[in-house]
Amino acid sequence: MQTAICAFIAFAVTALSGFWFIPLLKKIKFGQTILEIGPSWHKNKQGTPTMGGLMFITGILLACCVGFFLLKDESSPEKIRFASGIVMAIGYGLLGFIDDYMKVVRHQNEGLTAKQKFLGQVLLAVVYLVGLYISGTLSTVMLIPFVGQIDLGIFYYLVAVFIIVGASNAVNLTDGIDGLCSGVTFVCACGFMVMATILGHLGMTYLAAALAGGCAGFFLWNCHPAKVFMGDTGSLFLGGMVCALAFGINYPVILIFAGIIYVIETLSDIIQIGSYKLTHKRVFKMAPIHHHFEMCGWSEWKIVIVFSLVMLLGAVISVLAVKAI
Repeated sequence: MQTAICAFIAFAVTALSGFWFIPLLKKIKFGQTILEIGPSWHKNKQGTPTMGGLMFITGILLACCVGFFLLKDESSPEKIRFASGIVMAIGYGLLGFIDDYMKVVRHQNEGLTAKQKFLGQVLLAVVYLVGLYISGTLSTVMLIPFVGQIDLGIFYYLVAVFIIVGASNAVNLTDGIDGLCSGVTFVCACGFMVMATILGHLGMTYLAAALAGGCAGFFLWNCHPAKVFMGDTGSLFLGGMVCALAFGINYPVILIFAGIIYVIETLSDIIQIGSYKLTHKRVFKMAPIHHHFEMCGWSEWKIVIVFSLVMLLGAVISVLAVKAI
């Protein structure tokens, strides 16, 4: 019941906020600028309100406040993981907000430099991990799905920062067509909700429920044809939330399956860049891979549905991996 309450609050606040927040974004002319190198048919998206991620950030944070209250009888470590995860996600959302604001003010599709964004992401990841370490809720033992576990010792922190920064960027890459990022992240959150319940992490169950509700509420406005885009404000916040869930259940490597679409999107980009630099030939018509399928004639709805089903398969495998512990 409590889990459903968190999901409903996030969903309702996010969905209802669209009725006033989207007109506000239009009024202050916070519209998306479309890259010249993108698909030609994306030009009709020019001017669509962006920074809509603030809608589900508000809904999710309100739901998390309720969730934190519901954790009053839980142990301190669970509360610390819950609060630390939210703080990290807010930090990533703020980084995205700065990036989006710079794009909107300059009226070009460039905000923070890659170096600035990377340094910000690394700093936030380090602060998050330091917080967990000081609180005594961090273990250097890394669980490997269907294999076992390995104690990485001091190297755990390097791997952890790599996972957090990589995963947050991967979620950001997925936000390329209407409804894709919010759709697959909804499935991902539902998977983590089940995993957290199995492992007895009530705080992460509430966090995942809030994330699922927020994504569902935003999808109503973001599905094709999108009335609003989440911007980096939203996609980086979602990346922070997904990482918070993975580390919150002490199973970050599970993102290989639970975030399978994020992995595929990132690999397609790496393969495309690597192939072009080495052979001057492209493997895909366009990367990340959702654009490849667009160029092949798939509708945006078809891509969202197929990718969500693949993410669902990954979620099922993740749950099986958790049960196998």
